[in-house]
Amino acid sequence: MDRQCVEIIGRNILVDQLLRAGLEVAQPLRDRGIDLLVYSDLSEDGPDFQARPIQMKASSERRFGIDRKYQKFADLLIVHVWNVRCEDETLVYATTFEEAVRIGDEMGWTTTKSWVEHNAYSTSAPSKRLQTLLAPYAMTSERWRAKLGIVAREPVA
Repeated sequence: MDRQCVEIIGRNILVDQLLRAGLEVAQPLRDRGIDLLVYSDLSEDGPDFQARPIQMKASSERRFGIDRKYQKFADLLIVHVWNVRCEDETLVYATTFEEAVRIGDEMGWTTTKSWVEHNAYSTSAPSKRLQTLLAPYAMTSERWRAKLGIVAREPVA
């Protein structure tokens, strides 16, 4: 499966979860580090419009990484969509940049040459330890509203 197909399928999996959570999704015309905007125009004693930017990393297998270039975006969620080729094995993880760096600290990645000199680290062979650290960030339609802190419509059944 070519890279473009992987990205399209990954984005559609993510959009499906967000819409099922009762959220709205927009795609910027240009990719400058933000792939999607998730938002709500509802309010519950708060602002009428709330939005969060998302950087999505889709993979036909399992890949996780951190990159300092995403540090500049306030409130950015970095979403990894794994195993897009096999619907039954698809996993979606969502972290903030800070949460991803804490995982990198726990894994010892932030002391590597890759991180120190090149500002990034990734793996295509996630260890059991990494998968355990990622478990709290595993997303489902039900978990998105809590993760985003956005008031949303009732979830779609």
